[in-house]
Amino acid sequence: MRAARSMTPARIMGLAGLLACLCLPARAADPKPDATIKNPSIEASVYLDDKIKADSALAADCLTEGKKWIDKQAAEAAADRKQEPDLFRERGGYSFERKYSVRSVVDDRYVSVLRDDYMNTLGAHPNSDVNTILWDTAEKKRISIRPFFTETADNGPTLAAMRKAVIAALNAEKKRRDAGETATAQWYKELKPTLLKIGAVTLAPSTEAGKSSGLTFHYPPYAVGPYAEGQYVIFVPWETLKPYLTPERAKIFAGARPKADADDQQQ
Repeated sequence: MRAARSMTPARIMGLAGLLACLCLPARAADPKPDATIKNPSIEASVYLDDKIKADSALAADCLTEGKKWIDKQAAEAAADRKQEPDLFRERGGYSFERKYSVRSVVDDRYVSVLRDDYMNTLGAHPNSDVNTILWDTAEKKRISIRPFFTETADNGPTLAAMRKAVIAALNAEKKRRDAGETATAQWYKELKPTLLKIGAVTLAPSTEAGKSSGLTFHYPPYAVGPYAEGQYVIFVPWETLKPYLTPERAKIFAGARPKADADDQQQ
């Protein structure tokens, strides 16, 4: 009778690897870009999340914008490569990435979308940007928060109150991050009581289904603090803005900001 072969360490490791392959789920493949360009000057891609893709009108709108964005970056990269061929030869081309993702859906109508950009133009470090889209599924178009308020005049009472609340929340967040030394008027000078200068805004989710707990304002690096502080996401509860809301739009606000949302948005 043939003697049983001993289980050497190599055989044990081989068996363990086989069992791991059989028992562990396969790794998810990296998402495929919805638009992309790659050449010696640049690699740039645009991604839409599944919730955006579920709305054909919203997906088409975001993708049209995203394609224009990568075409613009590609043209600029090609021009820069002609001017500095040695830089591109040594360090490769530029790298850009844009991601569109749904932040909240309120009243089965208003979709808040985050637009996150990553940019590497071979400088000291990569950079990032953030902007937002508020989409009206009933009208199938982008809108601003203007219709939510009784008035939104530059330097008017609504935007003055909004700016005051944003700065108070920024100061509190900077204190939490031990970055209080940059809670200064100098860093806030670009935050103005106008719709175009108050910051990129979204409707925050709520503990009450289908409602919004208020507004979140999204600031990229350098907007309200040095690069090292990263992005800021600042929350203003709906109760603060209630005196300025129209009666119709006030109905979509209720509840509180979910703790999980606050944790996820912290940088």
